[in-house]
Amino acid sequence: MAETDVQNSQDTVKPNTETKSPDGVITTIGQESALQASSDEKTTNITEHGDIENGPREPPLETPPPHWNYRPCFFPCRHLAPLSTSIYFPALTSIANDLNVSISLVNLTITTYLIFQGITPSFIGNFSDTYGRRPAYMICCIIFLSANIGLALQDSYAALLVLRCVQSCGSSATIALGSATAADMVTRAERGKYLGYAGMGVTLGPALGPVIGGLLDQYLGWRSIFWFLTILAGALFLTIFIFLPETCRSVVGNGSITPPWWNMSLIGYLKQRKQGDVKSEPENLSRRRPNPFATLKILAEKEAGIILGFSSLMYGGYYLVLTTLSTQLTTRFGYSSVIVGLCYLPIGIGSISYRYTGGYLMDWNFRRHARKAGIEIVKNRQQDLNALPIERMRIEISLPCVYLSCAMLMVYGWIMDQNLSLVGVEISLFFCAVVFSASLNNLNTLIVDLHVGSTATAVASNNLARCLVGAGAAAIADPMINRLGLGWTSVLVAGIWALLTPLLWLVMLKGQKWREAD
Repeated sequence: MAETDVQNSQDTVKPNTETKSPDGVITTIGQESALQASSDEKTTNITEHGDIENGPREPPLETPPPHWNYRPCFFPCRHLAPLSTSIYFPALTSIANDLNVSISLVNLTITTYLIFQGITPSFIGNFSDTYGRRPAYMICCIIFLSANIGLALQDSYAALLVLRCVQSCGSSATIALGSATAADMVTRAERGKYLGYAGMGVTLGPALGPVIGGLLDQYLGWRSIFWFLTILAGALFLTIFIFLPETCRSVVGNGSITPPWWNMSLIGYLKQRKQGDVKSEPENLSRRRPNPFATLKILAEKEAGIILGFSSLMYGGYYLVLTTLSTQLTTRFGYSSVIVGLCYLPIGIGSISYRYTGGYLMDWNFRRHARKAGIEIVKNRQQDLNALPIERMRIEISLPCVYLSCAMLMVYGWIMDQNLSLVGVEISLFFCAVVFSASLNNLNTLIVDLHVGSTATAVASNNLARCLVGAGAAAIADPMINRLGLGWTSVLVAGIWALLTPLLWLVMLKGQKWREAD
């Protein structure tokens, strides 16, 4: 297909034309035919390709508004699931006392939350790949908002357990949707820094949640935590409803196709209505039927299965630190819920620090390999993976960070185990967050790169593996630490990571051949 298009471009050169979607995305059509193929060219232009059947072939091309205009919509949404998980860590004792149940039963709500957080994106993510990101966002926000109102008003443990599961259903899919929205708007050459923005929610949410939860619990009571989440959900719902344009390829193609009215932002709908061109039916694009089990197919793939398995174990170790930190600080240092919450801040700062280094490092490595292969990167043009060793590009950055994660986890474990210094604990947590974020974000980006036509489903499969392992880690963390001690527990987890790194070497060396064989 690519060779035929290049040949046609030699015979007929079409002038560039521009179309503008109701949400302000300007797409240039005809640029492809203006690219002339010459046998004496020293570099090869990266091949364009589409992500949906019978849809526009060009990837999304944007002039104003730039990508960052959409960050206020999709970036905070990825905070919902991890923030909701951790925000009431400091309030566990208050909730247990108020509902007259044990701490163990309240901890069970964390495990069930993570289980539903892993399962739900399999349904919502695949739905969004077919019918659009906006409807999926709206459904999730409504479910999340309703669950938080119920949680703030309930007075029984059974209601707490059930509504936490409903809350997870509403918030968890936003992780997959945030990454999918970012991947819709940018090419692989720029994907590192933009998925870094989206990925900050996964690590920043658990870090900031205990700080906010501790303050709310101590001064306003634990119910105020859920009222806070209700207000947050309402604000995000309005932001998405008014501003966020539809980006899903199966609905808008490369941005040049006008979506039906229910896929438009309020601003886009009003603009289009003023022009008298509001559509009640979508364009005749070929779409897949929603398949909630598509995530299992991705998990069964050789390359994706290895990547997802390793990243889920990394996340399990990261969650082991998050879930036990509150207890360790309380028992070892006797801190209040507010002070304990503040001790999570280095994790959040480390996550933010990674955003300003790791994402750009990923994109730099992408450009370096493209130059090495003699391939010209055309801005806002998608890349053909057959011409690029994408596995090597991503894992070259991830592997050193994995080894550093092993070292920093053991440093944190032994400093805390020996009660050496709170300053040492906080410094080690900062560097743990930096290298954990780098390791996980590179592997997450690779999964998106390999499944660009179904990004939400790919991220949902990642979320499924990660949350199930995280739920298991949360369940066994306290018994393991009580039996082995925090120091030897950190050695055990770091040792598992290190022993499994040859799997990443295997993907880096063989991944491209596996893709070509498939």
